[in-house]
Amino acid sequence: MSDYSYEGAELPRFAEAVHWKRYFTRHLRPWLTGDVLEVGAGIGGTTRLLYDGRELNWTCLEPDAALARQIQEDEFWLTRPFSPEVIVGSLESVAFERSFDAIIYVDVLEHVEDDRAELQRAARLLKPGGVLVVLSPAHPTLFSEFDRAVGHFRRYSRAALTALSPPGLQLERLFYLDAIGTLLLLANRLLIRSPHPTRRQVLFWDRVVISLSQCLDPVLRYRAGRSIIAVWRTPHR
Repeated sequence: MSDYSYEGAELPRFAEAVHWKRYFTRHLRPWLTGDVLEVGAGIGGTTRLLYDGRELNWTCLEPDAALARQIQEDEFWLTRPFSPEVIVGSLESVAFERSFDAIIYVDVLEHVEDDRAELQRAARLLKPGGVLVVLSPAHPTLFSEFDRAVGHFRRYSRAALTALSPPGLQLERLFYLDAIGTLLLLANRLLIRSPHPTRRQVLFWDRVVISLSQCLDPVLRYRAGRSIIAVWRTPHR
């Protein structure tokens, strides 16, 4: 059991960003097979989209007991023939003998102070050929009052994520999503400087900006964007 309590208040608001979630889900899904561990599952909004029953098992790891309880009590899973296992705690709470085909961090790693040690711990829980997937905010220069307000320690560049590669794992993919969203973040940092986006701002970004970014990102070959995705793989034995 964990006594950690998440202080950010943005989870319910960003739960409405369904277009964004579907967009990154399309890019993450190819790696999510077999036994999956989702670290920092929050209230389970991402779990709902990513876990579709094709995986062998899905485990949600969440250090905040109140948030974890929301996943366990979510009526959404009552209509499904499957539901995730929920563990309250950190990676140390996962039984040593367990291992996973995929471990994912979706907008989580930036909340972890010692991110290098965190990924190394995760790597030790991977099966041979397993993948470690991270989606996080991009561009350290765009670090804003919003980042501070929700407990981010950092935003990531390609070089920063590459430098975090756990020993023995091969960096397989590294790319950006939501190029136009980068402009909105820049405007907020330089002009608006708001620590908390309004519901109207979130919905505009989700319904308008994400649609435009889905067209532009492939043209830019996923070389620019508000978020960055890294995928590492363990060697097959």
